[in-house]
Amino acid sequence: MIRVATVADCVQNPPRNGVACGRGFTVEHMSKGEQMQEQKMPVVAVVLAAGFGTRFDENNPKQLVSVGGKPIVCWSIEAFERNDRVSDIIVVVNERVSNMVNMLIDEAGYTKVRAVIPGGSERVDSTRSALDLLKQAGIPDGAKILIHDSVRPFVEQQSIDGCIDSLDQFNAATVAYASTDTILLTEDLGERKVVRSVPDRTNAFRAQTPQAFRFGTITKAYELATADPDFHPTDHTRVVVDYLPNEPVAIVAGSETNLKITTQADMPIAENIARSLDPEHAKQEAKARMHAVFAEAFSQMHKH
Repeated sequence: MIRVATVADCVQNPPRNGVACGRGFTVEHMSKGEQMQEQKMPVVAVVLAAGFGTRFDENNPKQLVSVGGKPIVCWSIEAFERNDRVSDIIVVVNERVSNMVNMLIDEAGYTKVRAVIPGGSERVDSTRSALDLLKQAGIPDGAKILIHDSVRPFVEQQSIDGCIDSLDQFNAATVAYASTDTILLTEDLGERKVVRSVPDRTNAFRAQTPQAFRFGTITKAYELATADPDFHPTDHTRVVVDYLPNEPVAIVAGSETNLKITTQADMPIAENIARSLDPEHAKQEAKARMHAVFAEAFSQMHKH
C-alpha cells in the first residue's frame, strides 16, 4: 500500500544517527532511495514566525496578537494543518516567542507540527534553519516545500493546493495577486526618486506566500546565493530567479484577503476578514443584508 512519507518517518527515540529538534523529536536520515521510490513525496509547510515586527509594536510580537479571537500564528499553522495534502509543518520562531508558540501548539493539538526551531536575525537565516533541519532529516530532493509568512493568516486552501499542484510541472511556484495599480520602477536622481520605467500592468503581480519549491531546487538556489557576498533577499522566489535564472517560477492565484499584517493600520482589515470567515457571523451578515434589501424594496413600493 502506498503511504505518504513524512518528516515523522525520520523520527526515532532514542536518538540514532540524528539531531535533536525543537519539540523533543529526534530527526534521523530517511530510508534508502529505492525505498523512497515507493512512497509519495512529503509536502512540508515551513511557517516563518521569527520576525520581531518592529513596524507593528516592538513590545507586542505580532505573531501572538489575536485576530478574530485567535493568535495570528495559529491562523497560519491551521491553514496547513487542515489541508489533507500537507504532511508536515515546521515552525520557525525567535526566542522571544518560542515558549508561547510551543504552548499554543500544544493547546491546539496540531498533529502535523514536527518541530519548532529558532530562526535568525533575517528571513534568509530562518529559511536556512528550516532547510538545514530538513536536510538532516534526509528529506528527498523531490519533496515539496511550501514556505509561508506567518503574518499572512488568511491564506486560502485553493492557493495551498495550487502550489502543490504546480510543483508537479515546475520546480518552483509562488502565490501572487494581479496588481490593480500601475507599478512604477524607480531610480535615484540626487535625493529624489524618479520613474525609470512603467511595466505593463497585465504582467504585474504582488508577491504573496506560500512560495513553493522542490527541496532540491530551493537548497541549490540557497547554496549558490550563500556564496554571493551581496546576497540580501527579502523573498524566496527572488533567490531562485536570481541564482537559477533558467528555472521558471509558476504563478499561483492569490487573493486580496491573503493580507500581510505589517502595521497596526492592518488590524481593522484583518478583523473584518476574520469575521467574514466565521460562518455564523457571515450568516448573520447575509441575513442583515437581505433584511435591508427587503426594507428598501418595501419603502420604494410605498413611495409609488
